[in-house]
Amino acid sequence: MKKKILLLLLLSISAIKAQSKFQFIKKSEKEVVKFRLINNLIVFPLSINGKELSFILDTGVRKSILFNLNEKDSLTLKNTQKVFIRGLGAGKPVEAIRSKSNEVRIKNVLGFSQEIFVILDDTFKLSSKMGTTIHGIIGHDLLKDVIVKVNYNSKTLTLYEPKAYKQPKCRSCEVLDIDFYKNKPFVDIIVSTDNKEDIPVTMLIDSGGSDAIWMFEGTEKNIVTPEKYFIDILGEGLSGTIYGKRSRVSKVKIGKYTLENPTASFLDSVSTINARKFKRRNGSIGGGILKRFKVWIDYPNKKFILKKSSSLKKGFHYNMSGLHVVYNGLELVKEKSDISSRTTFATDDTDGNVISFVTSYAYKFKPSFKIESVVKGSPADIAGLEPGDIIKRINGKFGHEYTLESITALFQERPNKKISVIVERGVVELKYKFYLEPRI
Repeated sequence: MKKKILLLLLLSISAIKAQSKFQFIKKSEKEVVKFRLINNLIVFPLSINGKELSFILDTGVRKSILFNLNEKDSLTLKNTQKVFIRGLGAGKPVEAIRSKSNEVRIKNVLGFSQEIFVILDDTFKLSSKMGTTIHGIIGHDLLKDVIVKVNYNSKTLTLYEPKAYKQPKCRSCEVLDIDFYKNKPFVDIIVSTDNKEDIPVTMLIDSGGSDAIWMFEGTEKNIVTPEKYFIDILGEGLSGTIYGKRSRVSKVKIGKYTLENPTASFLDSVSTINARKFKRRNGSIGGGILKRFKVWIDYPNKKFILKKSSSLKKGFHYNMSGLHVVYNGLELVKEKSDISSRTTFATDDTDGNVISFVTSYAYKFKPSFKIESVVKGSPADIAGLEPGDIIKRINGKFGHEYTLESITALFQERPNKKISVIVERGVVELKYKFYLEPRI
């Protein structure tokens, strides 16, 4: 019986085989790929062994991970072995399959002999939380061989062949050095908490995190949670749900750029025990900050380049409802449509044209959303909403007329906005209303 191997995602394999790399196969110098920005995360298409899938570009991971395969995906994996892997969260390692010698392709950029980890039980159900199918995440495996420009405004990734790449020359750009630990990129920035004191910190560049900034409590004596905060679910890790204290800091300085009053989440040592193995690490910066720039991620030359966009000075928002809503599959919805018809006949006092309307009904599959959790003490909690409630209407619109993104945006819109919700609980429909209330 083969010995089970415990692999920590936060640790790296000591050597990466030379043939396991991405190459431009049509002698091109760059390749442009469109992506979708969902909850501040970059979702783009790639194929594994000829099967097209949707992946998140995640600079916070070292190996490529698949976690949402079903019978329809029909993906053939090569050279498999059972392993256990661990990520953020306080839970136990999860069972996975390690597969070697796979072909990963992004348009005309081909990765040979790629190693992929397949999670057998998608316990954190990322697709339902994103409102669209997400098959996996990819980071260092791709980025070590190419240089990537992320244009959040045009929603394009530009992959450059390193030998043909020239660093952008622009006066408004900020060029920062990257340090690597276990193949993950870190950058030095400055954070000011509510006492206004500047704290130099070392942060993971984490494009796979949707929040603006995470801070690890206690890694420096001045990194403590501000007085105003509330406990919230920050995300899902491979080893369980990640909880933390959601708050704000006075400012974040990245080179010459200053971001005022960003939201910040403070995490204790329990859910970040593996992330703290790098003693210099104080937290991470995520998509909530990165999307305010045009970003160049240059692993080969150890550079991180930023150029501000028009959204740099926009405010930082968060969910003020206390509701965590997820995609709940498809439901049959009865829809009415009026079909017009023209009838011709002759009389003494008409021109012979009569328009009539015939009402017909059709059943169509539409998206459904449900409440997964409710933050204790939040407006939605006080109103009486509960986990498991199926959303039927929000502010007069049917639930299926929304997307998960638009629901999230509604809950972040402005303080004191009235939210009216009709939910299905068991066999009854219940009506609730509350007002968005800032807690930090």
